[in-house]
Parts: sequence; structure tokens; C-alpha cells
Amino acid sequence: MSVVYRILIALVLLICAISAYSYGNSAGLFGFIILGFVFEGAFWLKLFGRKKSENKVH
Repeated sequence: MSVVYRILIALVLLICAISAYSYGNSAGLFGFIILGFVFEGAFWLKLFGRKKSENKVH
């Protein structure tokens, strides 16, 4: 996956998280705050990713 594509997905996830947090706080809906946590977690996982192990046996 290209670096630009990864950054673009990470930015979209961050924007979704911020939007869900702000809507949840202004409307008082706890579900949107939870949704914000989910989007933020996806953002951090996408940003740092997982390291690939080099010890694969075929």
C-alpha cells in the first residue's frame, strides 16, 4: 500500500473520530462518543500498523 494512500485513510479516520466526538458531546448521545473511540482506535492502528514478521516458513 502506498504511503499517500495510508495517510489519506488515516486522515479520514481522524476526521470521522473528531466529528463523532463533537456530535456526541453537543447532542448528548453516548453512542457517538463510543463511535469516536472506535474511529480513533482505527486511526492509531492504521497510522502505526503492524510489523510484518520476517520468519515466515513456506
